[in-house]
Amino acid sequence: MPEIKERPILFSAPMVRAILEGRKSATRRTLNERALKNISNGAQIGECHELPAEGPLHPNSVGYYNDFCPFGQPGDRLWVRETHADIGCRLTFRADTDDGAHCQVKKWTPAIHMLRRHSRILLEITDVRVERLQDISDEQARAEGIIPAPKTTEHSHHFWRNYHLSGDGTFCVRTPKESFKSLWCHVAGGSFPKGEAAYKASPHNWDANPWVWVVEFKRVKP
Repeated sequence: MPEIKERPILFSAPMVRAILEGRKSATRRTLNERALKNISNGAQIGECHELPAEGPLHPNSVGYYNDFCPFGQPGDRLWVRETHADIGCRLTFRADTDDGAHCQVKKWTPAIHMLRRHSRILLEITDVRVERLQDISDEQARAEGIIPAPKTTEHSHHFWRNYHLSGDGTFCVRTPKESFKSLWCHVAGGSFPKGEAAYKASPHNWDANPWVWVVEFKRVKP
């Protein structure tokens, strides 16, 4: 029986809330050769395993990239790192916006510095695959934890949050995929009005349509 491994994974406060509320069961992370070299202990990537600028992966590469996913394999677990603060008697988390302890926080500790023993969320990987960023479906976009906007009437169209222009739901888009696109732009650094030039020049921007690891998961008890 294969050994179950645990690895840390970073999530922003809105995505932590989405996990806690049962809205998020998947995450997409940009695939790159540097990460593969790290996970494979410096093994060289052969010609058939190079990332094509256009078109599909080489047939022999699909399993290769899945096997070297730095987040693990189905059955492995991910402990979530999130922004938090120690207020003396306990920890409080940035994602818990209704927590009255927030007013006692003088300085938040970035998620990257969270210790394993402080993590409150444990995820089990259920599937790993490689695909182009823009191949995401509406169903998969919903699994990424995007937020629907309230309907104005019972028979009105269901809109979705536009994270690129406003994270508070002031602006909306018509489809889950459009909402996820706006979320990706927001997280990748293209939030309006700052960072747009740098975002457009980045190989990780939406229009570049990078290869991504799709990691699906379910929450389990720590």
